[in-house]
Amino acid sequence: MPSLSTSGVTVVIATYNRAASLQRTLERLAALPERPPVIVVDNGSRDATAEVLAGAPATVSSLTMSTNIGAAARTHGVEAARSPYVAFCDDDCWWAEGSLPRAAALLDGHGDVALLNARVLVNDEARLDPACRLMSLSDLPKTTACPGRTIAAYMAGACIMRRDAFLGVGGYHRRYHLGAEESLVALDLLAAGHAMIYCPDLVLHHYPSAAERNPDQRRRLVLRNRLWTTWLRHRTACAIAATAATARAGVCDPVARAALLEALCGLPWVLRERRPVPRSVERLVDRLALLPA
Repeated sequence: MPSLSTSGVTVVIATYNRAASLQRTLERLAALPERPPVIVVDNGSRDATAEVLAGAPATVSSLTMSTNIGAAARTHGVEAARSPYVAFCDDDCWWAEGSLPRAAALLDGHGDVALLNARVLVNDEARLDPACRLMSLSDLPKTTACPGRTIAAYMAGACIMRRDAFLGVGGYHRRYHLGAEESLVALDLLAAGHAMIYCPDLVLHHYPSAAERNPDQRRRLVLRNRLWTTWLRHRTACAIAATAATARAGVCDPVARAALLEALCGLPWVLRERRPVPRSVERLVDRLALLPA
């Protein structure tokens, strides 16, 4: 069995205006016996995030964006990492002791795997995240000897990836901001021949931040980004069907209507970048849609 070492894993966190949550997360990560290096990408926070980072442990380095670029901030963090593997978590999450070295050992031993999704436990009661429950039921065919379930979607803030694989597919699209941004990366990883595995032996603790978020804005971005992903990577028939479904929903749902209009505004760049994935990848996604909004 490969030696359990975190020397090859860097934790990447994107944050925006959640200083209190970030401070707790950094304290928890610094308390791990493996003491992983951490890169925090601040999306131009206006709260006390700068002060938190100034007082952070020596294992923490940071980048500051001039404006909030959403999930694309993670890509900047990965580019700054100098390890073969990157472990993503949000500013209200932290990795459990032993999970990072375990992930490194699995990736060392299974070169065909690009991504490991952790088991996410929520709050003090350690409630299993619903997305993980669905992943545990995956019946997608195994193409690797790596333990766990094959998945066709993943959780952006609860996974460990090969740095080169992530950057090889371009990271998170700069236009997506936040909301279902991982759907495009998942399709591109699968199209490149990489496996993605749900590995319940890897554990991430999630204590959802109480910081205010706009649920309608979040849903609009998710709907818009899912349309963009369908237009960018799926067959024309699928793209038409998804567009029609959103249009029907938009008749009585102003959020869906706004999402469709915003997605249509992006159609020129979408058509320029359109690159449908192989049918074999589409069939995987059709067979098991794992992550609800």
